[in-house]
Amino acid sequence: MTTAQLARRVAAIRRFNRFYTRRIGVLTDRLLDSPFSLTEVRVLFELASSPHLTATALRDELDLDAGYLSRLLRRLEQRGVIARTSSDADGRVAYLSLTDKGRQEFRTLDERANDEVRAQLRELSVPHQRQLLSALRTIEELLGGQPPARREPYVLRTHQPGDMGWVVHRHGVLYAQEYGWDERFEALVAEVVAAFIHRFDVRRERCWIAERDGEIVGSVFLVKKSKTVAQLRLLLVEPSARGLGIGARLVDECIRFGRQCGYRRITLWTNNVLHTARHIYQRAGFQLVREKPHDMFGRDLVGQTWELAL
Repeated sequence: MTTAQLARRVAAIRRFNRFYTRRIGVLTDRLLDSPFSLTEVRVLFELASSPHLTATALRDELDLDAGYLSRLLRRLEQRGVIARTSSDADGRVAYLSLTDKGRQEFRTLDERANDEVRAQLRELSVPHQRQLLSALRTIEELLGGQPPARREPYVLRTHQPGDMGWVVHRHGVLYAQEYGWDERFEALVAEVVAAFIHRFDVRRERCWIAERDGEIVGSVFLVKKSKTVAQLRLLLVEPSARGLGIGARLVDECIRFGRQCGYRRITLWTNNVLHTARHIYQRAGFQLVREKPHDMFGRDLVGQTWELAL
């Protein structure tokens, strides 16, 4: 990288910083139309999230100068929003916590912050919201941030407007990148989702969409093939979300729903090169019943039919 290139990149990042600080109101004296500064709000947030912090732990968490933090805590105590409690084990140690007034102030600030973010998101279309969340996650990961721990890092939902376009697009892109399949596969996926929408039977068919941090990361369909047979179609998990068990969960949802609908069997068609998907089907109890060579997508492949008795 040349000196000029580096300078342009530094300027771009600083320009973004100036834009974002204006956008969220950091340059104002008081945050969220409250009597508190940004740093004071951060202190309230930390104490709401982790009660009974010491001043030293708070200083380390926020990377603040000890003298500055001491003055800030004194102001918050004078306002009656935080209190100090001596440790029973060591009288020299004092724990910080929010008072009843402090908890109420924090709840008000927290809701105002949520309202501001909701208002910003409403200005964006759903695809642009997903793009924004993906960009934020990328920035956090590249700069060494740690995502919050969650018991389940994704959610499943049924389909909504715009999802079918995503399914077709991502199948076309990923299968071209990972397996070298041509545009005829994308055309097949488009036909499948179009038929699903035109003939959708809400009582006996489903599309599940997996989302992570508001971004679509997976999909699967269960469609009616006959009165007693359902077909599992278009299982996909984004590379960034693999290893989280999403594929297995999507297949499990198909099986659960199939049994609920009274189907006697689920069938699916896949190809021999899709090793991860085949492993998921095998673990779920599917059995290979037929194989047939083909070159539908610009590659020599072996199509496979798998079935599961319900």
